[in-house]
Amino acid sequence: MDINACYHLGQVFKSHGTKGEIQLFLDVDNPGNYKKLESVFLEINQKLVPFFISSIQISKNTAIVKFDDVDTIEQAEGLISSDAYLPLELLPPLKEGQFYYHEIIGYQVKDKKLGILGKIEDVVSLPQHEIFTFVYQDKEILAPLNDRVVLQIDRVNQTVEVDLPDGLLDVYLNP
Repeated sequence: MDINACYHLGQVFKSHGTKGEIQLFLDVDNPGNYKKLESVFLEINQKLVPFFISSIQISKNTAIVKFDDVDTIEQAEGLISSDAYLPLELLPPLKEGQFYYHEIIGYQVKDKKLGILGKIEDVVSLPQHEIFTFVYQDKEILAPLNDRVVLQIDRVNQTVEVDLPDGLLDVYLNP
Protein backbone atom coordinates (compact mmCIF):
# COMPACT_ATOMS: atom_id res chain seq x y z
CA MET A 1 0.00 0.00 0.00
CA ASP A 2 1.31 3.44 -0.93
CA ILE A 3 1.22 6.09 1.79
CA ASN A 4 -0.28 8.59 -0.69
CA ALA A 5 -3.33 6.34 -0.98
CA CYS A 6 -3.85 6.49 2.79
CA TYR A 7 -4.76 8.92 5.52
CA HIS A 8 -3.17 9.28 8.94
CA LEU A 9 -5.30 7.62 11.62
CA GLY A 10 -3.06 8.12 14.63
CA GLN A 11 0.02 6.87 16.43
CA VAL A 12 0.95 4.04 18.77
CA PHE A 13 2.06 5.76 21.97
CA LYS A 14 2.57 2.92 24.45
CA SER A 15 2.05 -0.73 25.22
CA HIS A 16 -0.86 -1.86 27.36
CA GLY A 17 -0.70 -4.85 29.67
CA THR A 18 1.52 -7.87 29.13
CA LYS A 19 -0.23 -9.69 26.27
CA GLY A 20 0.87 -7.50 23.37
CA GLU A 21 -1.82 -4.84 23.40
CA ILE A 22 -0.99 -1.27 22.42
CA GLN A 23 -2.53 2.13 22.99
CA LEU A 24 -3.23 4.02 19.80
CA PHE A 25 -3.93 7.76 19.80
CA LEU A 26 -6.72 8.35 17.25
CA ASP A 27 -6.11 11.68 15.53
CA VAL A 28 -9.65 11.86 14.13
CA ASP A 29 -12.82 13.86 14.77
CA ASN A 30 -15.07 10.89 15.60
CA PRO A 31 -13.11 8.02 17.19
CA GLY A 32 -16.33 6.02 17.59
CA ASN A 33 -16.41 5.53 13.82
CA TYR A 34 -13.49 3.12 14.22
CA LYS A 35 -15.02 0.66 16.73
CA LYS A 36 -15.29 -2.11 14.14
CA LEU A 37 -11.88 -1.60 12.55
CA GLU A 38 -10.48 -4.88 11.19
CA SER A 39 -6.95 -3.79 10.27
CA VAL A 40 -4.57 -0.84 10.01
CA PHE A 41 -1.28 -0.12 8.33
CA LEU A 42 1.62 0.79 10.61
CA GLU A 43 4.59 2.66 9.19
CA ILE A 44 7.65 0.61 10.02
CA ASN A 45 11.03 1.45 8.46
CA GLN A 46 9.27 3.83 6.05
CA LYS A 47 6.99 1.07 4.75
CA LEU A 48 3.31 0.45 5.46
CA VAL A 49 2.82 -2.95 7.08
CA PRO A 50 -0.70 -4.38 7.54
CA PHE A 51 -1.74 -5.41 11.06
CA PHE A 52 -4.98 -7.30 11.63
CA ILE A 53 -6.96 -6.42 14.75
CA SER A 54 -8.32 -9.14 17.02
CA SER A 55 -9.87 -6.66 19.48
CA ILE A 56 -10.28 -2.92 19.89
CA GLN A 57 -11.71 -0.79 22.70
CA ILE A 58 -12.11 2.95 22.22
CA SER A 59 -12.37 5.59 24.92
CA LYS A 60 -12.27 9.22 23.78
CA ASN A 61 -9.28 9.49 21.40
CA THR A 62 -7.48 6.39 22.65
CA ALA A 63 -7.90 2.85 21.39
CA ILE A 64 -6.57 -0.20 23.16
CA VAL A 65 -5.77 -2.57 20.33
CA LYS A 66 -4.78 -6.22 20.24
CA PHE A 67 -3.18 -7.20 16.94
CA ASP A 68 -3.06 -10.76 15.63
CA ASP A 69 0.45 -12.20 16.10
CA VAL A 70 1.56 -9.51 18.60
CA ASP A 71 1.51 -11.48 21.83
CA THR A 72 4.19 -10.07 24.10
CA ILE A 73 4.95 -6.75 25.73
CA GLU A 74 8.29 -6.72 23.87
CA GLN A 75 6.54 -7.04 20.49
CA ALA A 76 4.08 -4.28 21.46
CA GLU A 77 6.88 -1.97 22.63
CA GLY A 78 8.55 -2.42 19.24
CA LEU A 79 5.51 -0.70 17.68
CA ILE A 80 5.63 2.41 19.91
CA SER A 81 5.82 5.65 17.87
CA SER A 82 4.59 3.90 14.72
CA ASP A 83 2.10 5.97 12.74
CA ALA A 84 -1.16 4.23 11.81
CA TYR A 85 -2.84 4.67 8.41
CA LEU A 86 -5.99 3.60 6.62
CA PRO A 87 -6.82 3.63 2.89
CA LEU A 88 -8.44 6.87 1.67
CA GLU A 89 -11.57 4.99 0.57
CA LEU A 90 -12.33 4.29 4.25
CA LEU A 91 -12.67 7.98 5.10
CA PRO A 92 -16.13 8.68 6.51
CA PRO A 93 -18.33 10.78 4.20
CA LEU A 94 -18.45 14.52 4.83
CA LYS A 95 -21.34 16.91 5.11
CA GLU A 96 -21.72 19.78 2.65
CA GLY A 97 -19.00 22.41 3.10
CA GLN A 98 -16.66 20.14 5.07
CA PHE A 99 -13.24 18.95 3.90
CA TYR A 100 -10.37 16.78 4.98
CA TYR A 101 -7.13 18.57 5.74
CA HIS A 102 -5.02 16.34 3.51
CA GLU A 103 -7.11 17.17 0.45
CA ILE A 104 -6.35 20.93 0.49
CA ILE A 105 -2.57 20.52 0.41
CA GLY A 106 -1.50 21.95 -2.94
CA TYR A 107 -4.60 24.14 -3.27
CA GLN A 108 -4.11 27.85 -4.04
CA VAL A 109 -4.73 30.29 -1.16
CA LYS A 110 -6.94 33.08 -2.49
CA ASP A 111 -7.44 36.00 -0.11
CA LYS A 112 -10.66 37.95 -0.68
CA LYS A 113 -8.71 41.26 -0.71
CA LEU A 114 -5.29 40.31 -2.11
CA GLY A 115 -6.07 37.47 -4.51
CA ILE A 116 -3.81 34.44 -5.02
CA LEU A 117 -1.08 34.26 -2.36
CA GLY A 118 0.48 30.81 -2.79
CA LYS A 119 -0.16 27.08 -2.42
CA ILE A 120 -0.97 25.32 0.82
CA GLU A 121 2.10 23.31 1.75
CA ASP A 122 0.95 21.72 4.99
CA VAL A 123 -1.80 21.53 7.59
CA VAL A 124 -0.67 21.22 11.20
CA SER A 125 -2.83 20.22 14.15
CA LEU A 126 -1.75 22.00 17.31
CA PRO A 127 -3.32 21.39 20.72
CA GLN A 128 -5.21 24.72 20.57
CA HIS A 129 -6.17 24.77 16.87
CA GLU A 130 -5.17 23.86 13.32
CA ILE A 131 -3.06 25.99 11.00
CA PHE A 132 -2.10 25.84 7.34
CA THR A 133 1.17 26.97 5.81
CA PHE A 134 1.97 28.59 2.49
CA VAL A 135 4.82 30.61 0.98
CA TYR A 136 4.19 34.26 0.09
CA GLN A 137 6.97 36.57 -1.12
CA ASP A 138 9.55 33.91 -0.19
CA LYS A 139 8.31 33.76 3.44
CA GLU A 140 6.53 30.87 5.10
CA ILE A 141 3.17 32.08 6.41
CA LEU A 142 1.21 30.30 9.14
CA ALA A 143 -2.52 30.99 9.16
CA PRO A 144 -5.36 29.70 11.34
CA LEU A 145 -7.56 27.05 9.79
CA ASN A 146 -10.99 27.95 11.11
CA ASP A 147 -14.41 29.12 9.91
CA ARG A 148 -13.53 32.81 10.37
CA VAL A 149 -10.52 32.58 8.05
CA VAL A 150 -11.55 29.89 5.54
CA LEU A 151 -14.56 31.15 3.60
CA GLN A 152 -14.89 28.50 0.92
CA ILE A 153 -13.20 25.44 -0.59
CA ASP A 154 -13.41 25.16 -4.37
CA ARG A 155 -12.48 21.58 -5.27
CA VAL A 156 -12.96 22.14 -9.01
CA ASN A 157 -10.46 25.03 -9.18
CA GLN A 158 -8.44 23.75 -6.22
CA THR A 159 -8.58 27.01 -4.27
CA VAL A 160 -9.17 27.88 -0.65
CA GLU A 161 -10.80 31.29 -0.37
CA VAL A 162 -9.71 33.02 2.83
CA ASP A 163 -10.10 36.28 4.69
CA LEU A 164 -6.76 36.56 6.49
CA PRO A 165 -6.75 38.53 9.74
CA ASP A 166 -5.60 42.14 9.32
CA GLY A 167 -1.85 42.41 9.86
CA LEU A 168 -1.13 38.66 9.61
CA LEU A 169 1.04 38.97 6.49
CA ASP A 170 2.83 42.01 7.96
CA VAL A 171 4.02 39.91 10.90
CA TYR A 172 5.96 37.70 8.46
CA LEU A 173 6.92 40.29 5.83
CA ASN A 174 7.98 43.14 8.14
CA PRO A 175 9.59 41.59 11.22
